[in-house]
Amino acid sequence: MKLKVTLLSVFTTIGITAQNIQNNPGSNHGNKFEQLGTILPTPNIYRTASGSPGHGYWQNKADYDIKAYLDEDKRNLKGSETITYYNNSPDDLDYLWLQLDENEQSTVKKADYASSSTLPSSTSDQQLKTTDLPVKDNGYGVSLEKVTDASGAPLSYTVNKTMMRIDLPKALKKGEKIVFTIDWNYNIPNRIKMGGRGGYENFAEDGNDLYTITQWYPRMCVYSDFHGWQNHQFTGRGEFALVFGNFKVSMNVPADHIVGGTGECRNYDQVLTADQLARYRKAETANEPVEIVTLDEAKKAEKNHSKQRKTWIFEAHDVRDFAWTASRKFVWDGMRVVIPENNNKVMAMSFYPKEAYGLYRKFSTKAVAHTIKTYSEFTIPYPYPVAQSVEAANGMEYPMICFNFGRTEKDGTYSEGTKNGMIGVVIHEVGHNFFPMIINSDERQWTWMDEGLNTFTEYLTEEKWDNKFPSKRGPAWTIVDYMKLPKNQLEPIMSNSENIVQFGPNAYSKPATGLNILRETIMGRELFDKAFKTYAKRWAFKHPEPADFFRTMEDASGEDLDWFWRGWFYGTDPVDIAIDKVTIATPDMDLPPKETKELQYTVEKPLQNSFEDISKIKNREDKNISFYVDKDKEAQDFYYRYDRGQEKVDANKQYTFKAEGNSALDGKEKEKFKNITAYQIDFTNKGGLVMPIILEFTFEDGSKLYDKSSAQIWRLNEQQVSKTYYFDKKLKSIQLDPMRETADIDTSNNFWSFDGSNAQVSKFQLFKQKQGAGATRGASNGRVNPMQAAGGK
Repeated sequence: MKLKVTLLSVFTTIGITAQNIQNNPGSNHGNKFEQLGTILPTPNIYRTASGSPGHGYWQNKADYDIKAYLDEDKRNLKGSETITYYNNSPDDLDYLWLQLDENEQSTVKKADYASSSTLPSSTSDQQLKTTDLPVKDNGYGVSLEKVTDASGAPLSYTVNKTMMRIDLPKALKKGEKIVFTIDWNYNIPNRIKMGGRGGYENFAEDGNDLYTITQWYPRMCVYSDFHGWQNHQFTGRGEFALVFGNFKVSMNVPADHIVGGTGECRNYDQVLTADQLARYRKAETANEPVEIVTLDEAKKAEKNHSKQRKTWIFEAHDVRDFAWTASRKFVWDGMRVVIPENNNKVMAMSFYPKEAYGLYRKFSTKAVAHTIKTYSEFTIPYPYPVAQSVEAANGMEYPMICFNFGRTEKDGTYSEGTKNGMIGVVIHEVGHNFFPMIINSDERQWTWMDEGLNTFTEYLTEEKWDNKFPSKRGPAWTIVDYMKLPKNQLEPIMSNSENIVQFGPNAYSKPATGLNILRETIMGRELFDKAFKTYAKRWAFKHPEPADFFRTMEDASGEDLDWFWRGWFYGTDPVDIAIDKVTIATPDMDLPPKETKELQYTVEKPLQNSFEDISKIKNREDKNISFYVDKDKEAQDFYYRYDRGQEKVDANKQYTFKAEGNSALDGKEKEKFKNITAYQIDFTNKGGLVMPIILEFTFEDGSKLYDKSSAQIWRLNEQQVSKTYYFDKKLKSIQLDPMRETADIDTSNNFWSFDGSNAQVSKFQLFKQKQGAGATRGASNGRVNPMQAAGGK
């Protein structure tokens, strides 16, 4: 069935954005270089002005003991969890907030952040459904069975869409902990059809499912010094704010399933065959991936659906979340990785169905190893014992485990785009172990703090994987098409996750590009890398906010970057710097010498104020005020008396002063400067976003020179500036931003060629300055002063 209009769905842009306040908005200078000032939160004992955690910094903690039962026939997950929640805040807590993310799959329990919709131009019979009003319950979402305290007594709770509030029988005071239990279950959605980050994928050809169990248990919200409870609804986009803790998780699954999860499995000896366990032990010391579950074993397992069951037990420490995967389809390989910075021995592992074997067997585990080693260089040493990649036809991250895409054709071949996409998504999702799994930002509010910082570090890691890797996010030139968009399609990076129209460019690409510009063009690699590592070290296993990042980058580098944060993160202006005009001049060296002149002058009159202001009058009338020079006669010098008319000086007497002239250049000096040409280059800031001015000069002899003026060249005039250069050979052309490193959206105005039609040459006078012609501060340069005129008193 076809309909003749276009499908359109957009998100509203009304919502939380950080305001770009300007003190002097009508001016042509200064605004872009103002300090962020009150735009940033006031420093306090929790977060300092330097960007580091303060001496009063605190964060709460939650430990989980979870038992899960995967019913493959009913595609239902049943769970029971005991949470131990520690209140380290200075506040008494009367209630707790938890996240019920699976409610987003429900038609009646979801957050219901509706989007605009219009008629499609075409649709399929599967997509076309009658609008049911009132909305019917589709059977998905969390079903809570009981919520009890440690003694088994029921706790009062309220569910608000994707959030759950538990009311405490008494306030949880500072330093106290509470233990409570929640039993629940939910129907596992088909994530290929329904979307979402967790669920099952069915392989019709062999009748098996691949489960990605994520956001699957009631999870504690963050209670923080900067937000209180972060209980904003989960809409499927803005991700998570989570607390650190320890996990013990038991997963009861069909006996022929292979399970991977956050942390370390504590009972491989009970769930693996003897051969698989031996291969795992071999992988623990291997430098190349070892198949722990082989392709042949996975193919055989696909054909037999066991009715027996096994329980896998995992533990993880100092993590903010727990996710797992299960399927009988999995091939599983692994190898050891040693992180040089802390000598941490990590098991890098991959799980994948046969459909991905041709790509994942070659690249996945090696990409995992490369990622945690490279990120460790740029941030902090990877601290966990495991890092895992799971092929699940998507891209999503959790501590120590992530889900990625990348399948071959049935004959085992693949395109280069699929290969690069698969390597890129593995690097990206494994990299999320650092941002935000360890450097634990609030994803629900600031997507860029995990996706942007991670995409930037992903770019650095892709570059170290293959110098020809076709990275789509990071290089400055790749953001240009986004920056060209009309302003009504843009919003600042500093916007709430739910209110962004162009989500990928805004939350991933633009912040990643900005950091790369800082590193390559503005700060330099050494300075940037030290500051970036400082941020990672300061906020590892803590909850940073944007101001903590901005302040740390400046504090650790000594660079004032407020102009950059203001323009790139708080604004939507693009970079468009244009070469408007080039004025050429050669020296006029045939000047007649300027003779020494005699000038007539009189001595200076007294320098006391010509108007008696109110302060002076009141000070004289105040009998309690005495003046130093009245008490100390030694301070009453000639000028004390001169100002009061007590010294007589002839103010009309004419004196003569000789003003030195300039002399012409001699022959040798003319020879030295005969080839000098001056070039004044006029630039206009058409885009509005200030950036360094980077120039490549090409001369008629084919040689080249480069120059870079920092962005501060615009500080006194943000619209137009000029730069003058003196060269002893003729220019052929000038190229602005030759390496396309500033994200300039219009390169057509970045080039100037001296082809004769625009080469109007003028003259500038060049003379020889006489020695001693410069003034000396405090001396009269031969002029008579009043003290001399009075006889040197």
